[in-house]
Amino acid sequence: MQKKWLWVLVGIIVFLSIGGFLQQPEIVPIVKKIPVPQSQPQLETRNVNNTLLVNGDQLFAHVQKLNFRRYSQRERSLTRTYITNELRKFGWQPKLEKFPDGVNIFTQKLGTDKTAGAILVAAHYDTVPDSPGADDNATGIAVVLEIARLFSSVSTPKTLQLAFFDQEETGLLGSKAFVNQPAHLENLQGVIIMDMLGYACYTPGCQQYPAGLPVTPPSDKGDFLAVVGDLENLQLLNVFQNSSENLPKILKVPIPFKGLLTPDTLRSDHAPFWYQGIGAVLVTDTANLRSPHYHQPSDIPENIQRDFFTGSSQIIVNATSSLLAEKSVKKSPPAS
Repeated sequence: MQKKWLWVLVGIIVFLSIGGFLQQPEIVPIVKKIPVPQSQPQLETRNVNNTLLVNGDQLFAHVQKLNFRRYSQRERSLTRTYITNELRKFGWQPKLEKFPDGVNIFTQKLGTDKTAGAILVAAHYDTVPDSPGADDNATGIAVVLEIARLFSSVSTPKTLQLAFFDQEETGLLGSKAFVNQPAHLENLQGVIIMDMLGYACYTPGCQQYPAGLPVTPPSDKGDFLAVVGDLENLQLLNVFQNSSENLPKILKVPIPFKGLLTPDTLRSDHAPFWYQGIGAVLVTDTANLRSPHYHQPSDIPENIQRDFFTGSSQIIVNATSSLLAEKSVKKSPPAS
């Protein structure tokens, strides 16, 4: 009898030991991993020729993050939050400038020569009601932000000013409000306005042209970047030079009589500057003269031609660098 209980006791001990060995580990609740904030990666900003280089991934990331309609007050407010946060990340101090119908964003980085004046680079940030506006004009916003990144630690003789205009789609209201402030026009030597930079087409006949264009179009393919300026400020146009690098071709369009004979060339935020006597150029992929997605729900990041967009952005950065390095922008005499 004692042996029987002895074996029972041994069996219990063995069973408990095996049970402990096979016991499931303690179930730890799954906790969502929270990424540790890290500093921004240092992107290469110059090539061997000391040229500031745009980052295509950075540019397209801005377009993707702005992939929403920017029409209502709430939507435009969200856009302003994104833009101002990005500017602050690059060390800029943006200011919100309210006007009756909207809010512009303005910031500047002072140059080393107080007598050299300023260059303004700008784009509108609103959209029409039914379009997310990837090309019109998230591409323009992205390039202004990329210029903010590239020039954040670069000293230049001229002051670099950046602006994001509201309510362009409702009648250029933001840029009109901007030029109506005399302080904004003091010492302003030139303006680069960007409006749609990311769509290219390569089939014959895909590019149209407005009537009365004062230059001969290079082809009926939409593989070039158009730069539109007024005849009184040819120096600004001439800063945009075709390059031997793998960049889009440039079509320079000098406009006489401030566009009175070619109203199609007055549809963006450069026009209010022209009427104030300030030299300004519009840089564009020609909008509805090329793109079937103009003001459509299909104006989404997937329809941006990334190589063309990156190349167009590099052209604008090159021109901005040249303008900022000049001591002054001399006006060309009006054509006789």
